[in-house]
Amino acid sequence: MDIYAKIGVRQRINAAGSLTRLGGTLMPEDVLDAMRAAAGASVDMAELQEAASNVIARATGAEAGMVSTGAAAALTLGTAACLAGYNVHRMERLPDTTGMPNEVVICRQHRTGYDHAFRAAGAKLVEIGLNDRWTGSGVRGVEDWEFDAVIGPNTAAIAYTATKHDEPPLERVARLAERHKLPLIVDAAAQLPPAANLKRIIAAGATLVAFSGGKAIRGPQSTGILAGKRDLIASALLQMLDMDVAPETWAPPKLIPRDKLNGVPHHGIGRGFKAGKEEIVGLIVALERFQGIDWDAENKAVEGRFQRMAQRLGGAGFATRLIPATETGRQPWLEVAIDKTKLGLDAHGASKALQQGNPPVHISERRAAEGYLVIDPMSLNPADDATLVDRVIALARSA
Repeated sequence: MDIYAKIGVRQRINAAGSLTRLGGTLMPEDVLDAMRAAAGASVDMAELQEAASNVIARATGAEAGMVSTGAAAALTLGTAACLAGYNVHRMERLPDTTGMPNEVVICRQHRTGYDHAFRAAGAKLVEIGLNDRWTGSGVRGVEDWEFDAVIGPNTAAIAYTATKHDEPPLERVARLAERHKLPLIVDAAAQLPPAANLKRIIAAGATLVAFSGGKAIRGPQSTGILAGKRDLIASALLQMLDMDVAPETWAPPKLIPRDKLNGVPHHGIGRGFKAGKEEIVGLIVALERFQGIDWDAENKAVEGRFQRMAQRLGGAGFATRLIPATETGRQPWLEVAIDKTKLGLDAHGASKALQQGNPPVHISERRAAEGYLVIDPMSLNPADDATLVDRVIALARSA
């Protein structure tokens, strides 16, 4: 049964990547089976998160970990942990950070729309650096003195957005954070694959790192991972769990050191981010599966698919370029040039036309401003390859 057709929703061909607005990744059957099995029983959620912590710790090399409801939620919870620690009074107050250290230092080129995740916990972002290298207007990057100049008694953490370039180098910022005795929160939501990044970022010195669970890991779309120092993970978990418990009967798992708490934090700022048992189990299974993937073989298979697409598209007059995983930093992409003089449409217009067809087709617009659409294989079912190419070729025929 097509459940989407039953409720009047169209299925779409997704060559735009594992985008949240398109439902994220395509989950493997073993992950779906695990979620179905998890749904049929009651468990202690703190105990389940502790089990997940053990799996995440092995996968990342971190002291501990937890399953969040997406990478953005992981950033908010990680920030809340840096702001409150084990101080129950502070946990109760967030996002009100009056009178407590609440500043998070971030480089200008690391600012993104996900800044909201830090601010949602009550943090105030303190921006440093210029974009000279990124804009081509000069050679200046962020220098250590810029961190030193703004770090003070009100500083709670340093935030860092990981990319394939990692500028300034993650290791350098980690050493600086350690010198100032500050936690370093790394947003690595989209830095998988390669699978090696699971351990690389912690090994480079990150105190906390956030990954998406619903992209390359191919877990439930609404999941994320927060991994890092044990005390901060425990604080983050306390601020997400259902803590409507009597102090007399509360029996937390070993991950949560009750002797370090001056009370029971009941409903923290992360209460609205609660992860379900099905999501946690699905993420655990997906993470273990992800680590066993032969990414060289996977990428070779994707390149074969793209070569067949490129041959057909080339026959219809489209110029294409296969961008290898070594260049994308993730999986191969197929770049398709959109010639407005031939099609009568620019790249954004072509993308819109594809989305309005039946079935709707989505191709990444990450380079549309430059005249290219990019086929991303992350959530593209191989069974849809031919239809995708047919639809692109139909644009040329209708021009």
